[in-house]
Order: sequence, then C-alpha cells, then structure tokens
Amino acid sequence: MEVGVPFSDPLADGPVIQAAGTRALAAGATVAGVLEVAGAIAARLPVVLMCYANLVLTRGAEAFAARLAGAGLSGLIVPDLPLEEAPGVLEACDAAGVALVPLVAPTTPDERLARIGARARGFLYTVSVTGTTGERTALSEAYAGVIARARAATDVPVALGFGIATPEHAAAAADAGADGVIVGSRLVRAASEADDPAAAVRELVAGFAQGLR
Repeated sequence: MEVGVPFSDPLADGPVIQAAGTRALAAGATVAGVLEVAGAIAARLPVVLMCYANLVLTRGAEAFAARLAGAGLSGLIVPDLPLEEAPGVLEACDAAGVALVPLVAPTTPDERLARIGARARGFLYTVSVTGTTGERTALSEAYAGVIARARAATDVPVALGFGIATPEHAAAAADAGADGVIVGSRLVRAASEADDPAAAVRELVAGFAQGLR
C-alpha cells in the first residue's frame, strides 16, 4: 500500500490528489502524523511512503530512512528525486532496509532507463503517460511498449501508474505485461465523494484486483 504525505507543491500530482493534500494540510497533517498512520498499517501489510524530496532532504536522508524503518515501512517513493541526486538517498535507504522505488516515464531515454532500472529497489514505478497523476478515460496504446522497455531495464517487478482508473485499465496493464498497477486519484476521489469512504475504496480495490487476476 502506498501512503502519500500531503505537500504544498505536489508537482507530480493531478487536481484530485492536490485538492486532497490541501485539505489534509489545512486540517493539520504532518509528516510525523502520516508516519504514525503508515506504521499502524504496516503492522498488517507492506507500506511504501510517497513524499517529495524537500521532506526527505530537510530532515536528512539517513535520519528520514531510519524513521521509515523504525515505523516498519517497506519502501519510499520520491517522484521529484532525479537520478543524479538519488545516490545519497539510495545509500541511506539501503542501509535502513527501505526500498527506494524510482520512476521512469515514456520519455525516459534508453541509457537513462537502464541506469535507473539497475538501481531500482522493490519495484520500478513505470509512468504510463506524460503529465501528472489523474484518471484517464482512454487506454494508452503504448502500454505494452512502455512496460516492455521498463522490464528490459530492470530485474525488479514493473508496476504501471498514472491514469489507471478502472478494472479494465488494470486488466489491460496486466495483459501488456505489468506486474501490478498503481491507483491513486480514483481511490482518493471515491473516498472524498462517499458517505462510507472505507467501503467505497474497498469495493474499488476489489474490482482492480479482479481485473489484474
């Protein structure tokens, strides 16, 4: 499970997650509070934290990785941490036993893709489209090509994200060779619109899981 830390400038996120982050910050959300929640979830299943680089670097990579490990978290996604600035964070995460999950995009050149894939831990977050997170109504015909390029560049599982909004999208990603899908905006929107957010999210996740099977 990915748990996101609300941030004031979420440059990789679309309007749904941006709005949710704004509401969370206004309600007093903090890194410590999110880690407390994530740690409670981690007692039941693996948790990967998603946050932006400022939140890691201002606390120090070693200290931040140690906090994640201490909370029982399994991994870390930092979408605005480029390859050239990642070695220190990767070293700190490796030392703490936390998987640093990198991102690649359809526009990532082959040589750069190979370098990122070689350093991937946990899984390789493969962005399906150019742009920010958010639901898309149409499937990309390039899924298979994007996934094939990612798989050729790494030994870890490949998960497809950005724009996965329906079980049909998940099934198409699986058919194209993805090991998993990453769904954020659709679940956040469902939670924000439902009288019973947990039930709405549970139903959606069950549908996505069925699509992958």
